[in-house]
Amino acid sequence: MKPLFPVLASFSVFFSGAVAADPPRVVADIPPIHALTARVMEGVADPDLLLRPGASPHDYAMRPSEARALSEADIVFWVGPVLTPWLDEALDTLGGTAEIMTLSETPGLARLEMREGATFEAHDHDHAHDDDDHGHDDDDDHAHDDHAHDDHGHDDDHDTHDHGAIDPHLWLDPANAALWLNAIAAALSAADPENADTYRSNAALAEEELEALVAETDARLAPVRGLPFVVFHDAYHYFEARFDIEAAGAVSVSDATDPGPRRVAEIRDLIRDTGAACVFTEPQFPPRLVDTLIEGSTAQTGTLDPLGADLAPGAKLYPALIRGLADGMIDCLGTR
Repeated sequence: MKPLFPVLASFSVFFSGAVAADPPRVVADIPPIHALTARVMEGVADPDLLLRPGASPHDYAMRPSEARALSEADIVFWVGPVLTPWLDEALDTLGGTAEIMTLSETPGLARLEMREGATFEAHDHDHAHDDDDHGHDDDDDHAHDDHAHDDHGHDDDHDTHDHGAIDPHLWLDPANAALWLNAIAAALSAADPENADTYRSNAALAEEELEALVAETDARLAPVRGLPFVVFHDAYHYFEARFDIEAAGAVSVSDATDPGPRRVAEIRDLIRDTGAACVFTEPQFPPRLVDTLIEGSTAQTGTLDPLGADLAPGAKLYPALIRGLADGMIDCLGTR
């Protein structure tokens, strides 16, 4: 990959007189990253979104317009190959001279190893992370973890995970998002000094908004904290860990694989044994399997959306995404 924060000569060239160069052309990989980038760029320009809303980032075929946006980009912000390994090659072939910012490598992130199996043991939330002083004290640090996203094609009854692999859903901890705001602003400021003050100011304001969002969400989830629930696939551990509201298990190892018979049986037993209050599906999946799993139990069904599939892309998507996850949990768990 290319260096992270070079000052691109093309952005510092001025035409005769005082006509400034255009802002950089920016591409972000998934809607939450696009939202954070758009928030930092407000008042300057709009970034392009690479993956359309509702698409799975783990296995994606770009449209010609998306490939063209990538080939014309000056800066690309992406989570990294931990989430979209297919995009790594595309960046090499289509990225041209673009500066690539791999957000999963940002110093200070809370990083969690992936959980394994259909059921999750109680965790003490020990997780791989750099110093993280956002949102909660270290004593209250919650961790995150997820399933492997490159295991598609395996029989999920075997749960072939890479031990020690990092959960890629890093954006679902707002403390990680706050770090990214500042990293995005630094990259944009280096490439576009003309608008550096705007980028930094936007990032600072957005970070304050995220701090308020964490406090708000923490308080809202208090009444349902401790109630057992099951998620459709293990995408939410960063959110669970940040807000101390942990799932008991996951129906599927991945959003791209169906659970095998053994895993279905394990989840049925888990719902019965824990008295699970809710089993969550996701917007892009029909609820038939979840309806079958909860048959004969007292569990309710709800919906969680880790990517903002039904939200309008833009600067407001990220806080709406976090509030939407809290809403989904409260709406379903609150009926118990």
